Amino acid sequence: MSRRLADLLEKVRLEYVQVMVDHGEGTPYLTAHQVCNTRLWLPGVELAALIEDDPKLLSARAGDLIDDDRERSNPCVGAIVTSNIVAAALEGLLAVAVNRNWLDVDSDGRVLVDAHELDSVPSVSGIDYTEAGDFVPERGRSHLSNIFHQAENAYMERLEEGPHDAYQLALMVASDHAVFTPDELAPLLVENPLLLGLRGDDLLDEELFEGDPPAGMIISAHLTEMLVQQLLDRALEVGAIGHDGEGQPILSETEEDNPTVH
Repeated sequence: MSRRLADLLEKVRLEYVQVMVDHGEGTPYLTAHQVCNTRLWLPGVELAALIEDDPKLLSARAGDLIDDDRERSNPCVGAIVTSNIVAAALEGLLAVAVNRNWLDVDSDGRVLVDAHELDSVPSVSGIDYTEAGDFVPERGRSHLSNIFHQAENAYMERLEEGPHDAYQLALMVASDHAVFTPDELAPLLVENPLLLGLRGDDLLDEELFEGDPPAGMIISAHLTEMLVQQLLDRALEVGAIGHDGEGQPILSETEEDNPTVH
């Protein structure tokens, strides 16, 4: 865990204790839930910085942790990461409540929460990570632009070497230049926090990830799709892919418009 995340969770813990002391011990679970969801849904720029310090956060999966109704069916990267942070923080606050005798545990060590508290938990309304907010991109070519530029140069060199299946070559080159690891992805989020708003959108192999891909792989899938499309556009420009009578690019029957990341 990064120092930035540890400090954030400590602030949440201190606020929780203070609220409980100031307002009584009647709703320890409800108060913990409120404090976590109020303090831990960070704006895109702040969440990107948090991930840069702790890229392993991009390994998070949605599981059954998404409480925001707008995000539950097809959660975005930001919602997946945040929901995991909230879940971990909530677990920590419940441990505090048990230690201070605000909550009891059963014989199996499970925290006991009154039914009226569970029934009173409000719906979560998180942050829309598809909105840029106050983010202003830096001038100059971004790291992602450099990656795409290098891939495009490699692709054009291969096309010039001789006849190729332009689509399959695009997939191959995109795979060679794909960004997959959390350490590689984290700096891209700082450059463009809007990547936190990306969703799975059926771009990933369902069997490989059991329908619940890591947040980072969602970003990788979209970037790969974008790169493949950019390479195909270049192939069309230089005549490496033909057109039919309606002006549509001619691809073989085995080729798909939207490749799936495996």
